[in-house]
Amino acid sequence: MSDQENSTQEDNTPIEKSVTTKQATQSQEETPKEIPVKKADTSEEKPSKVANSEPEVQTAPTPEISEEQEVESSDAIEQSETVVEIEPTDYSNLNKTELINAFENLVNNSAIESIKDEAEEIITEFNNLFQEELTQKKEDFLAQGGNSIDFHYTSPEKKAFSDVFNDYKTKRNAHFKKLKQDLDGNLEVRNLLIEEIKSLLDSEKSVNSNYKKIKDIQDRWKQAGAIPRDKYNTVWNNYHHYMETYYDALQLDREFRDLDFKHNLEEKQKLIARTQELAKETNIDKAFRELQLIHRRWKEEIGPVAREIREEIWETFSAATKIIHDKKMLAEAALEETFIENFSIKKELIGLINKVQEETKSSHAAWQNAMKQVQEIRDVFFTVGRVPKDKNKEIWATFKDTTRSFNKAKNDFYKHQKNAQYGNLEQKRKLIKLAQDNKDTEDFEKATPLFKKIQHDWREIGHVPRKDSDAIWKEFKAACNHYFDRLHALKDQENKDEVVNLEQKQALLESMKTISLSGDHKQDIQTIKATITQWKTIGRVPFKKKSIDQKFNKALDTLFNTLDLDKKEAELIKFENKLNAMASDDDTRKLQNEQFFIGKKIDETKSEILQLENNLQFFKHVAKDNPLVKDVYKNIDNHKEQLALWKEKLVKIKAIQNG
Repeated sequence: MSDQENSTQEDNTPIEKSVTTKQATQSQEETPKEIPVKKADTSEEKPSKVANSEPEVQTAPTPEISEEQEVESSDAIEQSETVVEIEPTDYSNLNKTELINAFENLVNNSAIESIKDEAEEIITEFNNLFQEELTQKKEDFLAQGGNSIDFHYTSPEKKAFSDVFNDYKTKRNAHFKKLKQDLDGNLEVRNLLIEEIKSLLDSEKSVNSNYKKIKDIQDRWKQAGAIPRDKYNTVWNNYHHYMETYYDALQLDREFRDLDFKHNLEEKQKLIARTQELAKETNIDKAFRELQLIHRRWKEEIGPVAREIREEIWETFSAATKIIHDKKMLAEAALEETFIENFSIKKELIGLINKVQEETKSSHAAWQNAMKQVQEIRDVFFTVGRVPKDKNKEIWATFKDTTRSFNKAKNDFYKHQKNAQYGNLEQKRKLIKLAQDNKDTEDFEKATPLFKKIQHDWREIGHVPRKDSDAIWKEFKAACNHYFDRLHALKDQENKDEVVNLEQKQALLESMKTISLSGDHKQDIQTIKATITQWKTIGRVPFKKKSIDQKFNKALDTLFNTLDLDKKEAELIKFENKLNAMASDDDTRKLQNEQFFIGKKIDETKSEILQLENNLQFFKHVAKDNPLVKDVYKNIDNHKEQLALWKEKLVKIKAIQNG
């Protein structure tokens, strides 16, 4: 393959007119065909636009970096062949402060020309977060009656991020400005060196007498440095054309020329030998990296060899190079299968994130669990390994979009929760006011169940914004504690009174053992009733000692048993005493339950009487003195007596309830 053909596939820029196709063919050894030179891509990827000043109302714009055009050095030709793909950094889970710190660390501690992709990633993530914040602030502003045209919002975080971005832009522009100046300067130096060679060829002096000058030009060429990538092939071909023209003209003194050819041949043979050794290297990446350096030296540092062996030496070098290239292609082909498998695994992991999002229920616990699951999936994603190069951007973009979708759904849920929490806050403030309005009431009977309901409602309402949580809890707690402290103080005093009451009832109970009845029925009834009245007026006793009432009832039963007292009358006296005990406890539920029980008994008794009377219809042709019929009549009479007793009890309980 000729040098002309090789240069054509790399760069279509023609060399100077003085270089003919035939002349170019003579330099075929100088551009190895196995190391393709990629055409410089001078197009610049533009990040999304953002202003350096504070953002407009509607959007959170993205910074633009375009003051200095990005340029590429000819050194990038070899670098592009040995670049190692690095897994992108995922910034989607960082908050605004963390993104600012990451950006600042990147700008201050990394080569500015190497951080473009990461910088744009951080800029995008920050602007997404700021846009959400901006939208929420605008909604709040409009909800409070503001006009859209009057809305303006910024934040300390936005200003801090803009400062870091401006620093990044300044350093980046300075880098590319200096790089362009250096590359243009080096290009000018190399073009001047080519002109020097041309002037030596045109000089009236003998070519031999200029030999030392040529060697000096060669040394200065090696030290000239990189030039713009898109000018590299043209400059390099021109240089080698004129340099070989000079060597071909060294016919007047073959000794000089042959000596130089011999030196160049020895150096190239060393490079060939080293390339052949590299073909045996097991670490193909290491071998390939060194091969780049060998090709650079072959092209840049070593001059031509004798014309008759140029083709042979080049073919030998190309063959050794091809072995390494073939091994690298095989290794990459083997890796490609792994990369394809990795691609499939990563697609499945992305699908799992989507599934977690779809199946997450609308609750705090569910979202916390979902966040944990997604983090575990993300951790696995980053350990899977590389994917095919042509799929890398696709899978990374899909992963970011999926992660961003999950985070948006999570943020939307908590945004809704936040709105609900403000509603909860208003409800709890109403309960606080209700508690404060009633904390000093003297109507403890009504206030106590009210405060219990307030506390129950408080627990049922749910969470409030964290910044308000402690404050309103302290207010609520203070109001409730104030009331219950008063209630307990009252209870403490009542407890002291109850202990005194207990002592008095114990004494009365003991005295009942010595009561002697006169035998006068009415007088003895009055004595017992007087004892009951005395017991009732004493008042309540401590709850744990309420069994003393049962002892009192037993003592009454003993007294009644000594009297020739109608059973109904005795029952009503004891029932009245029971009702008085309930009333003294201030427990309306017991009285209500007792009323319900008596009402139920009345209904049951009426039903029994009706059933018995219906049964008599079966005995209408049987004499009334029949034992079975007599038994039914007796049973009806007993139920009627019991019904009358239940009705009298109902009258008494209603009288107690009506006060």
